[in-house]
Amino acid sequence: MSAAGWRVPAVAGVLGLAGLWALGRPDADRRGFEVFTEMAYSQAAEAFSPSEVFADGRTLQPLQPGVVAAGRLPFSYGEGPDEAKRAGAELTSPVAADDAAALAEGGRLFGIYCVPCHDARGNGKGKVVLRGMLPPPSLHGDRARAIADGEIFHILTRGQGKMRAYAGQLAEHERWLVIAHVRKLQQEGP
Repeated sequence: MSAAGWRVPAVAGVLGLAGLWALGRPDADRRGFEVFTEMAYSQAAEAFSPSEVFADGRTLQPLQPGVVAAGRLPFSYGEGPDEAKRAGAELTSPVAADDAAALAEGGRLFGIYCVPCHDARGNGKGKVVLRGMLPPPSLHGDRARAIADGEIFHILTRGQGKMRAYAGQLAEHERWLVIAHVRKLQQEGP
């Protein structure tokens, strides 16, 4: 086939594709013909709504073992008091006790996440307690004062008793800032 012989089908093919495109999109300001619209316009499920897709009937699924959220570091301590004690022996706070900016940020975070239960001074008389929730222990008690920073970090990360984990709300460094603020509250007294 000569050079001119293959050009004609190629040009005809390009013109045909351009024609199909023009038919699918007659107005440049409007979308053209859409295929598989359920992929473009899928309906999002509400996190706490029932689901027919999953065996447990819940939309919000727990993380699989070993999953580490983007931007987070793995936490190599399991749940329970023994692991909390181990964390207390092995982890130390990277926040200096006299870092004014860190203490201010820790106080701000404490005000957001801890005050509803523990109150602003850490006495365990927050607004939720006034509405009937069992009071958490005072952060000024002997047990709270004696607990190691690493153990508090474990409690904030994994939760303990009725206190839930805050690793999803507070980044690792933010948890240490909250602990520094708790220590400042303990020094100041109730």
